[in-house]
Amino acid sequence: MKFVSVVQELMLINGKRAASASSEFFSIENPAEKGSVIAEVPRASAEDVDIAVKAADEAFKFWREVPSRERGKLLWKIADAVEAQGEEIARTIATETGNAIRTQARGEVKSVIEIFRYFAGVASEIKGSTCPVDNNLMAYTQREPYGVIGAIVPWNAPVQLSSLKIAPAVASGNTIVLKAAEDAPLGVLKLAKICAEYLPPGVVNVITGFGQECGEALTSHPLVKKITFTGSTAVGKTIMHKGADRIIPVSLELGGKSPQIVFPDANTDKVVDGIISAMRFARQGQSCSAGTRLYLHNSIFDSLVEKLANKLGELKVGNPLDEESDMGSIINKKQFDKVCGFIEEGINDENVELLIGGLPAEEGPLSQGYYLQPTLFACKNGNTRLAKEEIFGPVLMIMPWEDEDEVIQAVNNSSYGLAAYVWTNDTTTVLRTASKIESGWIQVNRGGAQMPGLSYGGYKQSGIGREFSLEGMLDSYTQIKSIMIDFND
Repeated sequence: MKFVSVVQELMLINGKRAASASSEFFSIENPAEKGSVIAEVPRASAEDVDIAVKAADEAFKFWREVPSRERGKLLWKIADAVEAQGEEIARTIATETGNAIRTQARGEVKSVIEIFRYFAGVASEIKGSTCPVDNNLMAYTQREPYGVIGAIVPWNAPVQLSSLKIAPAVASGNTIVLKAAEDAPLGVLKLAKICAEYLPPGVVNVITGFGQECGEALTSHPLVKKITFTGSTAVGKTIMHKGADRIIPVSLELGGKSPQIVFPDANTDKVVDGIISAMRFARQGQSCSAGTRLYLHNSIFDSLVEKLANKLGELKVGNPLDEESDMGSIINKKQFDKVCGFIEEGINDENVELLIGGLPAEEGPLSQGYYLQPTLFACKNGNTRLAKEEIFGPVLMIMPWEDEDEVIQAVNNSSYGLAAYVWTNDTTTVLRTASKIESGWIQVNRGGAQMPGLSYGGYKQSGIGREFSLEGMLDSYTQIKSIMIDFND
């Protein structure tokens, strides 16, 4: 590995920057330049997890008593501080994830600010209900925090996804120990430093390390009262077993193989732009909500594919810190090799046609990093593995359809059900289609990102629970206590 201006970042435990108990560090690679190390972070173990969880448990004793409005005020200050340091955080995100700064990293920072401000505003809405039974018997409920939240986030949008754990957990009176993704912890550690400036010690703790060494210890710790996880379905199943062993609640935001359905009346340039956005090409397709299965009506198939191919051909793949780059690099060699394997499989499948893109360049500037071009495949049906499994790369499968009932059946014939996209100008078709699709989040004539205030989460093996909303906060981070009072003598 090539070390360039390497710094050692530290974790946040009990309000202080902390190395690991073993004093071990591990390297963070710049995916835009193979073998280039940009920083080192502590390699946490079960011992570090225990210290962080105990600190969070101790902090919970007083944090739960802080009025919700006061907690909200502190979250608002965190949002202001993130905004003030926004460009620095965006550059960190772009460098460690490979996501282009103009099209993705700055947008992620903006989302973090919005998330903290949203939950700051709704913190005072954590309340129960009153149920008068009769003149002598009253019942009421109150919502109470769980205690220590154990949170684990992935690398594809690390700071945004961390904010979706930290802000609602803290707003509702919990404390949190969050394990950052080992491939992209630097932006999360910057967020942790900001949290430490405004929150009491122990309320937010951020650790760095590997799944088996500290992630497993976090999900198994007896003082962790709730687990929230964002990542792959395979790991989510393991996390769910951990929760079941101790009978504690678990929230899971997992994988997806999200469909896009284009109706005959939607053959426009605007729709093409929306398809590209929904596919998350600006994030190299590394998104659980990416619309990776594109169903085009037969009558517009050739025309829209041509528009789509031409538009994708204009995208510039390059250094994430370059203002002209539309797309950056894949996160690491493991993921890069996985995506290349899918592409090679598609090229060798006689039932699949490669339209644009393909395997990576073997020489030239793009060969120096984990770069891939937008890749389109066409096939007659969804029986290929490329149309069924989550690739998590810039690979879009395109399939024709003729009958509406058949395409809905094809869309729902998946173990996933996170997101879906519908493109049509007919209101009746919109309502009919949206009601039949088995997905937790459906967008019509829009391929954009999630919005604070609107619940987000999946059906089937795409997860359990909801995020981004007041309802999601109440369901995920509070529990209801019912109290009955008898006024009879």
